[in-house]
Amino acid sequence: MGYADVYKAAQDDPEGFWLEQANAIDWIEAPQKALFDRGGDLYEWYADAKVNACYNAVDRHVEQGRAEQAAIIYDSPITDTKETITFAELQTRVSRLAGAIAGQGVTAGDRVIIYMPMVPEAIEAMLACARIGAVHSVVFGGFAANELAVRIDDCKPKLVIAASCGLEPGRTVEYKPLLDGAIDMAEHKPDSCIILQRPQHPCTLTEGRDVEWHAAMAANPPADCVAVAGNHPAYILYTSGTTGAPKGVVRHTAGHLVALNWTMKNIYDVDPGDVFWAASDVGWVVGHSYIAYGPLIHGNTTVVFEGKPVGTPDAGTFWRVISEHNVRSFFTAPTAIRAVKREDPKGEYVAKYDLSGLRALYLAGERADPDTIEWAQKVLGKPVYDHWWQTETGWTIAGNPAGREALPVKIGSPTVPMPGYDVQILDEGGNPVPRGELGAIAIKLPLPPGTLPNLWNAEDRFRKSYLTTFPGYYETGDAGMMDEDGYLYIMARTDDVINVAGHRLSTGAMEEVLAGHPDVAECAVIGVSDALKGQAPMGFVCLTKGVNRPHAEITAECVKRVRDQIGPVAAFKLALVVDRLPKTRSGKILRATMVKIADNQDFKLPATIDDPAILDEIRTALQTIGYAKG
Repeated sequence: MGYADVYKAAQDDPEGFWLEQANAIDWIEAPQKALFDRGGDLYEWYADAKVNACYNAVDRHVEQGRAEQAAIIYDSPITDTKETITFAELQTRVSRLAGAIAGQGVTAGDRVIIYMPMVPEAIEAMLACARIGAVHSVVFGGFAANELAVRIDDCKPKLVIAASCGLEPGRTVEYKPLLDGAIDMAEHKPDSCIILQRPQHPCTLTEGRDVEWHAAMAANPPADCVAVAGNHPAYILYTSGTTGAPKGVVRHTAGHLVALNWTMKNIYDVDPGDVFWAASDVGWVVGHSYIAYGPLIHGNTTVVFEGKPVGTPDAGTFWRVISEHNVRSFFTAPTAIRAVKREDPKGEYVAKYDLSGLRALYLAGERADPDTIEWAQKVLGKPVYDHWWQTETGWTIAGNPAGREALPVKIGSPTVPMPGYDVQILDEGGNPVPRGELGAIAIKLPLPPGTLPNLWNAEDRFRKSYLTTFPGYYETGDAGMMDEDGYLYIMARTDDVINVAGHRLSTGAMEEVLAGHPDVAECAVIGVSDALKGQAPMGFVCLTKGVNRPHAEITAECVKRVRDQIGPVAAFKLALVVDRLPKTRSGKILRATMVKIADNQDFKLPATIDDPAILDEIRTALQTIGYAKG
């Protein structure tokens, strides 16, 4: 069956289609029914089943002949460490850690916060929670104390599992003071903490509350897998809300197993036994779906990489890891590829490594600008697949089903909707717009298995955030269009569509034009307040390494490019050269914060910001052209 047939099968008979996909999972009690309509636009999948996620990710592979296969390859240029953990070893480590967690009084349904760097133990902690039915909530290691406190108060964990430190190039991030600070601030107090002491920076344990990782395992017997219901929460993952408090996205166990397993072959085109690498972090959804769960459920080897695209030690790190560990499919964010391209514009590092085993590069996390895709295609000589999804969905909404039928790539489009996603482009009144017209991207309910059924203890907010704008639909918050071939184009977040003198324009389209300038390595376009036109677009560009032309020449060329390629209607006259752009730790550009600085509005420092000093650099740059007067 080609893509069209599979997509149609899921549309025509979702019940039959998703029960069939469920056969790839080992059930304690198999589902008799796929979809459960709970009324009021709430749905659950496989709620009648009994299953264990850890069993499916670890134990079944040990029992079915993969005991000696690598489950995890840990590659840490930061600590100069490489380690391979087989499925058999992983089973031992995870069952012992699960015993240690149970020894702290944690039982099925209790929450556990995991606050860890990119080490195998972070994955083991997630799997150990799943083994005993505890609900994990991974918080990005090194997140500020007040942000950690907010999450502690929201999900009320019985236990926190943390490491003593995280390591960045040239600096150590001490986790313990952040953890202690968070617990002091939080109203809810966890009963205990299990601490992994990293030799690079051990910490002092708090008497009576903290237990050392190995001591906790030594003091308790290993734990077996516990059966949980199909609709038991596997985890809670907080995503930044537009306002204040983070939203706790809930992932139900059974649907997440079925959906992720389906994607490994159909989208990422790996067979069990192949090495799959997602260069992300366990704190993000990509780390949950494609470092921890997806590859292991499917019997793949997953890579846990503690390093950066550049600087650990150079722009060849990605290619070294791929060549050394024979990675078949590689998934990262466009921002990581842009960083490599900026350091190595000619792709000279690629030639130093044998990448013959690599089948394709997959990009997601923000818009993949055509320039980045074309550069990667050229230097790698491999297919480059953009795909689009969200923390909320847990897996691809629109992508290229390369393992089923590799569809022609249209640069600028993540390709087509995946089975179970009925994607529609709507106008403000909720009516479908003609092909080729910009509108809000919405998905007709129900969403497929593996997507969020609700937010943690916040059903009203769930409805308000996703279900009320377009009744009967899930609102993605993204704007875009669909072409006559059914290919989807994501133009911007709905709030990145700016209104210039009554014309609705996508800042993403303008960014695409700027990124095409030969000297521009990276860029962002925002809408700033304009007394005359309501909003005016403003571009920020970072230059490729080695460019030393006058900035005024480059910005003038940028203005001309937008005028030539989008038209005078864009009224694009403001462009600034900056050294770097403010981003979240996962690489998303903080456009909304930049708008507030330009417009002199108060703003809350985003919790996920990577380096707050960049905001001051942006303010200074804006002041040179009369903005951000403060």
